[in-house]
Amino acid sequence: MQLVTTKQNGVFVSIEGIDGSGKTTQARRLVKTLTKKGYDAVYTTEPSEGTFGRIIRKHILQGNNRVPTTVEAVFFAADRIDHIQNEIKPLLKSGKIVICDRYVYSSIAYQGASNLNLEWIKEINKHAIKPDLAIYIDVSPEIVIDRIKRRKSVMETLQIQKNVRKLYLDLVGEKQLVMVYGNTSKREVARAIETIVFKFLEKH
Repeated sequence: MQLVTTKQNGVFVSIEGIDGSGKTTQARRLVKTLTKKGYDAVYTTEPSEGTFGRIIRKHILQGNNRVPTTVEAVFFAADRIDHIQNEIKPLLKSGKIVICDRYVYSSIAYQGASNLNLEWIKEINKHAIKPDLAIYIDVSPEIVIDRIKRRKSVMETLQIQKNVRKLYLDLVGEKQLVMVYGNTSKREVARAIETIVFKFLEKH
């Protein structure tokens, strides 16, 4: 997948993982750690807080039945462009480190796991800007299902999570994502992520 590369002043980091992998906790924790170290870091998420993001949360993720996967993919792609233009790009232009909880890789993994054509998913997301660093937290689907069993989402079944994880691992194999082992304590996962991020920042 060839994403658009843009010149920018800030740094764009994406945190990925199946539902219940701890990515939101780790993304927020990373922002706090970066801030304590003197970096100007900001947390953001997909679905975004914009118009399309609110529709996705209310009518797609929390619905009783899953909408057609093509509709799902189009809404996520539309929300992503809105998110990039109205939040991510302005933050990067102002020199901030943007930590994004889910990004385009989630669309590939989740809609792809429902047998939607991967090339089509990539095509409708071709204007998404490329993160400087994308990290995937790998956790066993059996473990996360136990964590999220009380939540309500059409995505959160064991088989879906197994299919999603496979596609994430394919992206790791293609070197689009850097994998962190997630079947450990929150502190250990955080340390692994911080090591990757700080090495990247020192190098670049």
